[in-house]
Amino acid sequence: MPSIRKPSIRDAELETSQTPLLEARGLSLSIGTRAILEDVSFTLAAGRCLALVGESGAGKSLTGLSVPQLVPAGSILSGSVLYRGEELLGKTDNAMRSLRGRRIAMIFQEPLSALNPLHRVEDQIAESLLTHRVGLSKSRARCEARDWMTRVGIPDVVHRGRFLPHMLSGGQRQRVMIAMALANKPDLLIADEPTTALDVTLQVQILALLREFQASLGMGILFITHDFGVLRRIADDVAVMREGRIVEQGCLQDILTKPRVSYTRSLIAAEPQGLRLPITSAKKKSSKPKNRLSNRLLNVEDLRVSFALRVGLFGKVRESFFALGSSLSGVDFSLSRGECLGIVGESGSGKSTLGLALLRLISAQGRVRFGASKESALDSGEEGWGEDILTSPRSRMRELRREMQIVFQDPFSSLSPRLSVADIIAEGPDIHGFFATRAARLSAIASSLSEVGLSEDMGNRYPHEFSGGQRQRIAIARALIMRPRLLVLDEPTSSLDLTVQAQILSLLQDLQRRLDLSYLFISHDLKVVRMMAHRVIVMREGVIVEHGDTESLISAPQHSYSKSLISAAFG
Repeated sequence: MPSIRKPSIRDAELETSQTPLLEARGLSLSIGTRAILEDVSFTLAAGRCLALVGESGAGKSLTGLSVPQLVPAGSILSGSVLYRGEELLGKTDNAMRSLRGRRIAMIFQEPLSALNPLHRVEDQIAESLLTHRVGLSKSRARCEARDWMTRVGIPDVVHRGRFLPHMLSGGQRQRVMIAMALANKPDLLIADEPTTALDVTLQVQILALLREFQASLGMGILFITHDFGVLRRIADDVAVMREGRIVEQGCLQDILTKPRVSYTRSLIAAEPQGLRLPITSAKKKSSKPKNRLSNRLLNVEDLRVSFALRVGLFGKVRESFFALGSSLSGVDFSLSRGECLGIVGESGSGKSTLGLALLRLISAQGRVRFGASKESALDSGEEGWGEDILTSPRSRMRELRREMQIVFQDPFSSLSPRLSVADIIAEGPDIHGFFATRAARLSAIASSLSEVGLSEDMGNRYPHEFSGGQRQRIAIARALIMRPRLLVLDEPTSSLDLTVQAQILSLLQDLQRRLDLSYLFISHDLKVVRMMAHRVIVMREGVIVEHGDTESLISAPQHSYSKSLISAAFG
């Protein structure tokens, strides 16, 4: 009778090393009667990066959220999700809490909705350390939190660590989320579009940091993206998703060079050296106003925004930080009717703060003069022109709101979770009495949804039922239905795949030509800005370092900072 050898410690180690870090088997998810994910299966080994790619709404984010069981309330999960051979589906909340953050960490797609609005960002990173490391002191945790903020490229952490989330730029909030996820050195990192709000130079830095941890800790990364440029820098393996299913998967090289499915080929074809639209030359953009002075819509003088860091007795500000401008001078520029002005710069340069200040959505100092109406004579003298938005009474601002709209950078936090998409889009027109009949209202909603590539039936759903890219399209539809004269677009295409991005930008160009709209186009993507903008302003640390016509500035930048941005984008 042959002897049976008892398994040794070495055998157990070998078996453990061969067990996948993460494995999904027939994962399905439905909300109500609607199937979102169907039969999703993949394997991720320790030390490797699996990228989930596909158009917005393909189910990428919900696949990532299913692993730590952070799916929306009312979701029904089935199938199997194994972490180191251990089944995660069906685990209790207490059991999952011991894994989340420590063993399985996640970078969320929309950081503003994921961060606590009432706590300083350094305290939120420190909290994740204190939760999972017994015996760690608060002072030591705060020191480590600041170290992590420095590692992910946040400048001046002594000041910015004390900021609340709304005081940071979108890119800086995203970096806080990355620092929080990496701080406990997890085994598995689920990164949901972690670089969408970051400029190219910072993208490279963050991806290098993730690669460093992947190599040193044997960390596995489930990387969710629509950006093939980012995918090339980080992924080992790729799974292509469409309508809740994986339609193709394999190693990165095979997917890029020998795609088997036509859908994969269409995604790759939509990503050449840069996004290309039918309208690419400066001459073919919406016609540039010939007389900028007489056609002026907006004039900004000495605009400044500061945040209070320390408040003393009776509300006196003891210490403040300038997010836009400085104590000596503010920001000055003008915008003409029918013109698109691009605002570029690294995250934290003050781009979004500028857009919010223009519309009086945050407190600001200076003057922002807005042309009263299309019919009024705008060349009647410098002092008689326009009215100051920053000092207009509330009743007048309510009237002006219909003329000025904004697409926010973080769409989820700007969409009411209690309203259906149809009610969100129609809320502004309802307030201003746009619709005479219910039929006219329904027709306008359907038309707005169609303009941004969404179907009419989606109007009955709620924001949490959509992907990040779809929510961004909803936000654009909400702004466009008002047919404003000034539209502030804050990173309007950062969460969109290239095919939808081209569609939205073509729509914006067409509307600008037909309706004589003016755009303030805020973006870190210089290729998109080059296609859209007549003029460009380059910002750094809250001030304008260079401005000029788009082609002239991109072809021959004068400032060293502008040169570095353009080199990173086009070099």
